[in-house]
Amino acid sequence: MAGNEYVPKMIPWIYDLILWTMSILVDLFFREVHPRGSWRVPRRGPVLFVAAPHANQFVDPLILMRILWIEARRRVSSVIAAKSMGRRFVGTVSGWFGSIPVGRALDLAKPGTGKIYLPRPMDDPLVVRGVGTDFEKQAQKGGLLVLPTINKNTGQAEIAEVLGPGKIRLKKEFKGEDAMKQLTGMNGLGGSKDLKLVDGYEGTAYKIAPKVDQSKAYDAVFASLKSGGCVCIFPEGGSHDRTELLPLKPGVAIMALGSLAESPDSGLKIVPCGMNYFHAHKFRSRAVVEFGTPMEVSHELQDLYRSGEKREATRQLLEQIYQGLLAVTVTSPDYDTLMVIQAVRRLYKPKGKQLPLPMIIELNRRLALGYQHYKDEPRVVNLKKEVTAYNQKLWLLGIRDHQVENAKLSTPVILFRLVYRLMKLALLTIGTLPGLILFAPVFVAAKAISIKKSREALAASTVKLQGRDVVATWKLLVAMVVSPLVYTFYALCLLWWAYENRVQGWVPGWVPLWTAFPLGYIVFPMVTFAALRIGEIGMDILKSLPPLVLCLNPTSSNTLVKLRKKRVHLIHEVTELINTFGPELFDDFEHARLVTDPFKQGAVQDPDSPESLTLPREPQRSTSTKIQGEDAGLVDRPIVERNEPSLAHDPLPRNESFHDISNMGIFASRPASRSRSRPGSQGGASAFKGLTMTTKENLDEVSKRIRGAMHERGKQRERTRSEGSWELTGSGTETPGSEEVKKDI
Repeated sequence: MAGNEYVPKMIPWIYDLILWTMSILVDLFFREVHPRGSWRVPRRGPVLFVAAPHANQFVDPLILMRILWIEARRRVSSVIAAKSMGRRFVGTVSGWFGSIPVGRALDLAKPGTGKIYLPRPMDDPLVVRGVGTDFEKQAQKGGLLVLPTINKNTGQAEIAEVLGPGKIRLKKEFKGEDAMKQLTGMNGLGGSKDLKLVDGYEGTAYKIAPKVDQSKAYDAVFASLKSGGCVCIFPEGGSHDRTELLPLKPGVAIMALGSLAESPDSGLKIVPCGMNYFHAHKFRSRAVVEFGTPMEVSHELQDLYRSGEKREATRQLLEQIYQGLLAVTVTSPDYDTLMVIQAVRRLYKPKGKQLPLPMIIELNRRLALGYQHYKDEPRVVNLKKEVTAYNQKLWLLGIRDHQVENAKLSTPVILFRLVYRLMKLALLTIGTLPGLILFAPVFVAAKAISIKKSREALAASTVKLQGRDVVATWKLLVAMVVSPLVYTFYALCLLWWAYENRVQGWVPGWVPLWTAFPLGYIVFPMVTFAALRIGEIGMDILKSLPPLVLCLNPTSSNTLVKLRKKRVHLIHEVTELINTFGPELFDDFEHARLVTDPFKQGAVQDPDSPESLTLPREPQRSTSTKIQGEDAGLVDRPIVERNEPSLAHDPLPRNESFHDISNMGIFASRPASRSRSRPGSQGGASAFKGLTMTTKENLDEVSKRIRGAMHERGKQRERTRSEGSWELTGSGTETPGSEEVKKDI
């Protein structure tokens, strides 16, 4: 049996120092990392963090540890594959973080001798025969029988019993058509009734993985949780680049149930964590980490586990954890469907409004959930085809969805914008080139090595599609090693130049020559960082040029006009479809609407009119409604609609779109505090005018009037709730008359 020989112990000050150092790299690699719902993280007591999807190998736990320390001041020990702990650098750093190594059977799989097949796939699919095999020496009960990867699928089954050198009985039969083809030799299976072994078929190659002893890993987890610590685990069993969650391994449920079996009164909480990325493998991408509602293991499940029904208790808890993860992640059956969902979200977004990342994630999740429920509806099928065709046209033209609107600009305006942006791009290029040249060796090395490691990981994996989940990790690792070497070389070159001729005489005689080395080590990274930030702006400008060039091309302008009309038509279709199926799927659809419906009040009249997609203006009013949250229940929220130009007319600047983000409850990192002034309370203010509590007799009268005012406010809230939906536009603002209420009381 394979086991774990070493479980490192976390050293707090080393943990904090290494985490701070790694956080700098995370900030450089990712443009934005937003926490959502971090106020749900318990500040004390044992916590088991369950994170998915595991899309970024070693980067995922690093991001999660950083957010947990910043938001909740919790240090966490991550469960890591023993194979990764064996790596020189990764294993050392993971040991400093107090990571817990866990052996994985597939990491230990070795090719078996001979070939295997299913002699009777219909009558007894659990019995596997071998030709030239020696199962008595190579296989063991509890191990795995692994088939070669075909069509990105790898069949595997647990061994229940070794019946001889050429015969094995499985615990469960192999699943999938590809596995049956490998084991029977049949091509184009017509159905289960036609399944049989092809005459003369000799079998398929295979691997055998040993049973792994996880007792030391479980003991380390139990000890950490018993002491009130935190443990993080990625229950999918390994990193991957799929768009859906992989089946969860039972180890996470065993950890929770086993810990409570040893310490029933520990108060263990299980917190689902959604790792949501936008192009996780790309430099300067974005991420949102969402925390779900903490779960407690019921006493019934604990009793079931203690009574010996461990398998059933584990199954039930695993299902609860899986549902918790679905609530904080965005999943889709395949990549194409995910692209359609994101395109629908962009079409549904109000024109000119920059949605914050957490709200984008929430919209994606709800749209994905809606697609899963209504994917067979004819209207949904037709819309998917239209959106896919629209995406294809955008790709062929080399533009993005939000750039289609430029098609309606006049030629002088387009020409002016093009010239202005080209001049701006030229200036930014001058500012970017020095840092780009300095950092070029790191870029090249990181790119080359990450591609190589991606291919190696893809070849060794049974679940990866393209191996992108290891790209970001290796880019960071290579940058950590190569960057210091490169800047040391630059600093030494500067030092040599200073001793040679004082940098062509630019260094004054009173300056010590040895200072050139530390000065270079400071200046060169600063120049690179400045180039990084300047280059980001330049890339945004560069991406905005293709649609402007297309608009000046007479042969393309008509295509863009048609595409813009098609986009408006799709917006109508998407909005109508969401308004039809949304209330059926979400009980609080109208009251918890994330995006205001631009068609509700007749703002859009003609889908062929590009200027029709605008939001109506309304007078300022303040109401109070109740938001039905996914987890937190009903929370009073003030909703303020301001008498100001619509976002459709005045697009938010890039940096302004995240202004006061923490006040918006749908993605706040902590609960929104109630306003000191209750909106909608002006109606009850008159009940307190002229009333002073200077005598005992007035106390009863005050109580009576307070109850009356609250009753009146409740009626007003019910009336405003029935008037229509609301949009998340702000929170916690004072309303007219609120100061008067406080003065009177």
